[in-house]
Amino acid sequence: MHHILITGMSGVGKSSVLCELSRRGHRTVDTDYGQWVRADGAWDEPRMTALLSAASPIIVSGRVENQGRFYDRFRAVILLSAPIDVLLHRPSARTNNPYGKSERDQAEVRRYVRDVEPLLRHGATQELHACRPISELADEIEKLLARPGSSSAR
Repeated sequence: MHHILITGMSGVGKSSVLCELSRRGHRTVDTDYGQWVRADGAWDEPRMTALLSAASPIIVSGRVENQGRFYDRFRAVILLSAPIDVLLHRPSARTNNPYGKSERDQAEVRRYVRDVEPLLRHGATQELHACRPISELADEIEKLLARPGSSSAR
């Protein structure tokens, strides 16, 4: 099993890291796009099950309520983290996603960092600080793909 999940708060750089890994030739899925997430905010479980049943390595990114149901299908669950000021600033510069620009969105980000990020940290096998260059983060993730054996216990 060579699947990896990249998770974290909005604005932390999940899509940017995934884009870099895709550029390097890895198979990737950003579940923020392509109808992976149902209207209730959870992954489409049959679709995700089918995706993760593939033998070929895949790197998935996302943050949804039911992602923990799939942790046993990933070699690693990587939490990308960054200080709150970074998480509030980055969305103001991005053009591919409007989330995070309004005061309401920013209040929600603060609440998620307080309430949701600790849950993600508990389920993660590794935490990477996302203030580093995207290329360095991608290098770390590639090392996990290349490593023989299975992930550490959660």
